[in-house]
Amino acid sequence: MITALTLAAAMCVTPTVHDGDSIRCGTERIRLLNIDAPELRGSSRCSPSSQRRLARSRNPAWCDPAKAIAARDALRAFLAGGRVIIQRQGKDTYGRTLARVTVNGRDAGQHLITLGLARKWR
Repeated sequence: MITALTLAAAMCVTPTVHDGDSIRCGTERIRLLNIDAPELRGSSRCSPSSQRRLARSRNPAWCDPAKAIAARDALRAFLAGGRVIIQRQGKDTYGRTLARVTVNGRDAGQHLITLGLARKWR
């Protein structure tokens, strides 16, 4: 029997990492649920006007290119450590899937937070 839970959770065989808080599984764009990682160099969120606009938002832009690269690389290494499971929770305003991503039962977002390479989404 197919249930909503069955449709919401799936294994991702060959994930690719875009940055510290987003990946792709095939053509599906996935945003890790409940975390925020630093922006990579060139992110539009780090333009002066965006930084001013976001300064008082729930999640101001986190513009630290070196830490962004470390977060991306740490996520890539974490996902290479075993079976990647995507637990879909909905879509964001950009059409990306919002999902909890785990490897061997360990949460990818929490792993990055523990390393100091991401923070909880406020």
